[in-house]
Amino acid sequence: MTEYSQPDWIGPLSPSDIAAIIQGGCASGAYMPAVTYHTAALTMQEHGDDVFQYIQDNLGELPKPNDDESWSGLACFYLSYGVELFCHAHEDLADWNNEEDL
Repeated sequence: MTEYSQPDWIGPLSPSDIAAIIQGGCASGAYMPAVTYHTAALTMQEHGDDVFQYIQDNLGELPKPNDDESWSGLACFYLSYGVELFCHAHEDLADWNNEEDL
């Protein structure tokens, strides 16, 4: 398996976590820290500049959330976006086997 490092703003991800996030996004329940208002807000409070920089480095700009997004919703939007970008960039590490089917 290829060695890689995760940003500090992403908790440990297994190969099956990466696959699940790619398949359904964070909002599918695949990565709850990014879609739970309280947790996402705390992460963005501590690492928000790094998350924004990661997104900008990979997209060249920040995506625009809905105009009516709440403050906590913004934290979820940008953190989820960053986590999903990270997972897509490391898709080669994803384990597509569904462990529930074993």
